[in-house]
Amino acid sequence: MAALTLAGIAYLLAIRDFFSTPKFPHRVIVIGLVLAALWHVPFLLTQPGSDDDIHRYVWDGRVQRLGYNPYIVVPSDPALSALHTPETRTLNNPDVPSPYPAGAQLFFRAVTAIHESVFALKVAFVVCDLAIVFVLLDILRGSGQGAHWVLAYAWNPLLAIEVAGSGHIDIVGALLLLVSVAALERRWRAIAAVAFGLAVAVKFLPIVLLPLYWKRVRMRDAALAAVMVGLLYVPFLNHGRIPIGSLGAYVQSFRFNDPVFATLERVAAPQLAVGLAVLVGFLTAMWVRSKASAWSSDAFAWPMAASLLCAPVVYPWYLLWLLPFVRSGSTLPIIVWTVSIIPTYYVWHLRALGCPWIVPGWIMLLEYGSVTTTGAIVLLCRKEQLK
Repeated sequence: MAALTLAGIAYLLAIRDFFSTPKFPHRVIVIGLVLAALWHVPFLLTQPGSDDDIHRYVWDGRVQRLGYNPYIVVPSDPALSALHTPETRTLNNPDVPSPYPAGAQLFFRAVTAIHESVFALKVAFVVCDLAIVFVLLDILRGSGQGAHWVLAYAWNPLLAIEVAGSGHIDIVGALLLLVSVAALERRWRAIAAVAFGLAVAVKFLPIVLLPLYWKRVRMRDAALAAVMVGLLYVPFLNHGRIPIGSLGAYVQSFRFNDPVFATLERVAAPQLAVGLAVLVGFLTAMWVRSKASAWSSDAFAWPMAASLLCAPVVYPWYLLWLLPFVRSGSTLPIIVWTVSIIPTYYVWHLRALGCPWIVPGWIMLLEYGSVTTTGAIVLLCRKEQLK
């Protein structure tokens, strides 16, 4: 926690310099990227932390290759005990089938077909992280923004701990979404639509960005993307039905770091509250689309952030989706959020001590209070500029 806190403070100080300096020397950017890569190495070589979803990834890839459907089989089933390896026996929530969409499942299968291990998946995630850096550099070059803003992504502490350290599938979805945005900027509409569909097939979060694609892709491109996503589910069909695994249990029972959702759940059923979270993201995307005077990939951050803010579960690695799109003053509250969420890791320590799986109130106050305060400051500064 001390190391992460120092890293977070150093990151925010760097962000301050990025805003105040229009251009950095090329060698500084190269050195910065090399340092970011080196920071990944010790995390890559260590075992995943307590947020060990990656063991489920290994299990899902393994059972697929053995001919089973990860949306149906339950890891704790005694009849399947012989299928486990030392790594998969420690997966979390073993009493429910997999909740991950088809795009994520096929990624697990592809990587475990090369080498079935936690380390292989972590390497694959780091490769996706590296690919994001190159795509970001291309976007920054095309938009005329300073190339140093790639460091706003590469230096974020969440990358080292959640991509190289624990390993989370979210980085794959973030890469596909960024490829979609880069294709949109070049008017490669079919590629943009398909990449967006694949990102949604990794996790459903970016579905709230649909309004940003309205009239930017053709109907035939959208149809192609829908067909591609549908084909991903074909191997998992169960009696002609599209499986959802434990997604229903996730909505019904899983909770973490959710002050807004907890409030909504007092007056609405969980399914309705989740629907409201999605609606908030849609409405934010529509508002951003109507207010934006020109094309900006920064607009992709706020709809996802708004939806996450109202979600039943807000884990730190969910913010990986936002990192490639935060490099303007309007996204400063989101940048702060990627740091202020770090204290929630303390909950895993509390659980190890036998405490309830609840984020303490002081942590949520620190996390969301920092974001709210930053947002208020940004709004005040904008009002002063308009005077």
